[in-house]
Amino acid sequence: MRALDSAALPYRPCVGVMLMNRAGLIFAGRRIDSPVPAWQMPQGGIDADEKPREAALRELWEETGVTEDLVEFVAKSRGWVTYDLPDELLGRVWKGKYRGQRQKWFLFRYLGEDGQIHIATEHPEFEAWRWIGAAEMVAAIVPFKRAVYEAVVAEFAPHLA
Repeated sequence: MRALDSAALPYRPCVGVMLMNRAGLIFAGRRIDSPVPAWQMPQGGIDADEKPREAALRELWEETGVTEDLVEFVAKSRGWVTYDLPDELLGRVWKGKYRGQRQKWFLFRYLGEDGQIHIATEHPEFEAWRWIGAAEMVAAIVPFKRAVYEAVVAEFAPHLA
């Protein structure tokens, strides 16, 4: 029954940002709204009039306080990756309008200092953050997003530590 219900719903257009520091480690933020430790990279929806790269830079700023002048574009994913929400979240997030997300990923090199990252934003999504390796990033993500993170890490691996 779930497949029939969710199959009629579209994917939410979204971007993801892999932010790496000079050592090739990845920014990971611990979600503020999760009852268990849930670490992820910045991500969010694409507004109707936005190009994906513009959305990626906006989401990065909204979630980390990192501005465009503090990053250098390195790569973007060749295609779009999707994930479906698990049954317990389907119909509860994004006002029940989406079955999951369709994401374009961007890799940026962070040029700033750690003190320039500010997760206490106007609408905070993270309660803590750290730099971690690619394998740890994949292990830290919630299970229903793991395949996306594996694909993104594999594609961006030549640029990482």
